[in-house]
Amino acid sequence: VTRHEMSRFGMVIDTRKCVGCMDCVVACQTENDVPAGYCRDWITTEVRGTFPNLAMEIRSERCNHCDEPPCVSCCPTGASHVEAFGKVVHVTANKCIGCKACLAACPYDARYVHPKGYVDKCTFCTHRVKEGLDPACVAVCPTRCMAFGDLDDPKSEVRALLATREWHVLKPEAGTKPRVFYLT
Repeated sequence: VTRHEMSRFGMVIDTRKCVGCMDCVVACQTENDVPAGYCRDWITTEVRGTFPNLAMEIRSERCNHCDEPPCVSCCPTGASHVEAFGKVVHVTANKCIGCKACLAACPYDARYVHPKGYVDKCTFCTHRVKEGLDPACVAVCPTRCMAFGDLDDPKSEVRALLATREWHVLKPEAGTKPRVFYLT
């Protein structure tokens, strides 16, 4: 058993540093051959409060690679599954029948139907991680607002960030136990 098969990958995004430049989106599209008009990650801007006391959060969003992924349990063919490598949620294109059950099950709208008929989504660039590289989005971020690593490794950067800063996840009420964390 390799170290990564025992890992549980996650991502931490510092919303104080993200400027919404979309370099992560472009890097992902280029690295993963995402067709024009589609994306595996995107930028969201959220404004909270009442004027004049407003706060804006800019964040990079993607598949949350949940510990309890509803997209996996509803897939009739097993195309949506959890890989041993990093416990990352993947879709096997040639097993996918394009039924869209996983799209309906995902509370984060993190999937799309590829023009070739199968569902596609973020993979945390596991093909890069296996080579010792960061996911493309993390590698290109000019503000270094993104960190990637093993959430189960007490010495990892992601664990250190979560231990020293306040954070939130998207839609905790969905019960999916997402593994993308936003520092506030």
